[in-house]
Amino acid sequence: MALHIYLIRHGRTEWNDKGLLQGFGDSPLVEEGIVGAQKTGQALKDIPFAACYSSLLKRAQDTANYIIGERDIPHFHHKGINEIYFGNWEGKRSEDLASHPEYILLRTDPKSYLATESQGETIEQLYNRVMKAFQQIVERHKDGENILLVSHGMTLTLLTAILKGIHWHDFRNQEIHKFVANTAINITKVENGKAELIEFNNVDHLN
Repeated sequence: MALHIYLIRHGRTEWNDKGLLQGFGDSPLVEEGIVGAQKTGQALKDIPFAACYSSLLKRAQDTANYIIGERDIPHFHHKGINEIYFGNWEGKRSEDLASHPEYILLRTDPKSYLATESQGETIEQLYNRVMKAFQQIVERHKDGENILLVSHGMTLTLLTAILKGIHWHDFRNQEIHKFVANTAINITKVENGKAELIEFNNVDHLN
């Protein structure tokens, strides 16, 4: 039997609606985000989760709690699955940064994004942090268990790319990978030390 990890991006938030970069910043879930989380919980109600992990950010924790509902599932918080830190860009509109050369690199050429002006995390730093956290979570659990992991857009888009076998240099290449949608269901199977993404960006339950 394999270990299955369900990767869920938090529900839509106020800053999502306003087009603002969140990162380590935070904003509450909007009604659409709450409903999305509840629908995800309904879709996963028959999965016997051994544990839930969410980031240190309230939008992820709240989403996880809506998914868990009344079930008695241990809920842990892990800094390693926080969103990327955008530095002094947090709270700024992505639209206002669209023509900034460094922001263009962030969106199109991750390996060249050095975060010199933003003073945030580089993609390589995010990659190292997230993969370490993912491995720690895997090692805490055993075959046959199901784990719920609630995280963020950039974090999960990068992680799912890696699980598909895509190098982190290329995780923003829209021809080979898509950005993870709010409260979409993604499932990873871990068996014999190998992690494989077996479901990606499933939003059927949201329609």
